[in-house]
Amino acid sequence: MIDLHNHCLPGVDDGSRTFEESLEIIRGLKEQGITEIYLTPHYINGTAQDSPRFENTNRYNFLRASARHEHLGITFHLGNEIYIDRDIEKLIRFGKVKPLGETKYLLIELPMSGNYPDYEGIFLQLIRDGYKVILAHPERYISFQKDYNRILELNSLGVLFQCNLGSLVDQYGKEARKTILKMIKDNLIFGFGTDIHRVRDFSEIKKAIAILEKHYGDDLERVLNPNLLS
Repeated sequence: MIDLHNHCLPGVDDGSRTFEESLEIIRGLKEQGITEIYLTPHYINGTAQDSPRFENTNRYNFLRASARHEHLGITFHLGNEIYIDRDIEKLIRFGKVKPLGETKYLLIELPMSGNYPDYEGIFLQLIRDGYKVILAHPERYISFQKDYNRILELNSLGVLFQCNLGSLVDQYGKEARKTILKMIKDNLIFGFGTDIHRVRDFSEIKKAIAILEKHYGDDLERVLNPNLLS
C-alpha cells in the first residue's frame, strides 16, 4: 500500500521530532501493510514550517539510509504538503517546495475552513501549467462538509483527492466520515494517506482498510496503490 501523505520526516514541521521516532512510525506502518511512503512535510510560506528543499533532502537521505540499514523494505519518496499560496510555482523554481517524488503531482492543503480566495483559479492555473493537483484530505474541510458541491466542482476542474484513512474510523469526527464515504460512493478518491504525525495506535489503519474492502471490492488495489507515473 502507498501512503501519499505522511509527516515522519523528522524535525521539520509538527510531525516526528527525531529520527528514532520516525523509524518507530515506519516500523508500525510496515506492520500494517504499507510498503511505499511519500514524506510530505508541511510547507507554509512565511511560518516556522517552511524548511527548504535542500534541508528536507538531507534529512530524507539519512532517514532512508537508516531504514535500509534495518532492512525495513520500504520505498520512500520526498515531497511536501504545500499550504495553498499564489506563488507555488515560484516556490518550486526557487527550490523551496517539491512535487511528490520525481513527478508533477502537487499535494496542496487548504485552510481547515476550506476557504481561500480564488483557490479554484490557483488550482486551474497549476493544471494548465502541467502540474497535477492533489488536494489533501478534502473530507476534513468544514465548508466542504457543509457543501459537497465544492468537491464536485474541483473534480470537474481536474483536481485529484487524497483522503485520510483516519477519517474512516472517526479520527476527525462524524462529518469527515460522512463526507469521505460519499466520496467513495462517487468514486472521487485518487489515493489515501495516513497523515501520521506521531507514534499512535497503528491498528486503526487495518480497521480503515477493512472498511475500504467492503466499499471497493476488486477495485481496492487502484486506490491503495495509485499510479503517479501516468
